Amino acid sequence: MKTYFFGWTNIKWFCREVMNIYSDKQSFFSKKRIESGIAFIIAQWGMISFLIEKHSTLTMGEFLLWAGAEFAVSGYIINKIQKEKDVDSTVTTVKETPPIN
Repeated sequence: MKTYFFGWTNIKWFCREVMNIYSDKQSFFSKKRIESGIAFIIAQWGMISFLIEKHSTLTMGEFLLWAGAEFAVSGYIINKIQKEKDVDSTVTTVKETPPIN
């Protein structure tokens, strides 16, 4: 029998991990990253649908403003992710030193 990536076991694991995001249990996924990713996708969908709808009537200045907003949103998200990586990497554990007798 062939096993596929989207097999029943993996689907159950994914559903269980998504449920664990909003519970007190440990989860493989980060709640903050999932929510910011969904917000980013919604923002991108809105920006692209606006461009598709209005591209024929946009002047060059309006298009540049649209592109600037796109780069600002993308830069903000990338900057936020990089800051989270820096904070995670600076957290270190302190070893206890044995008492001097």
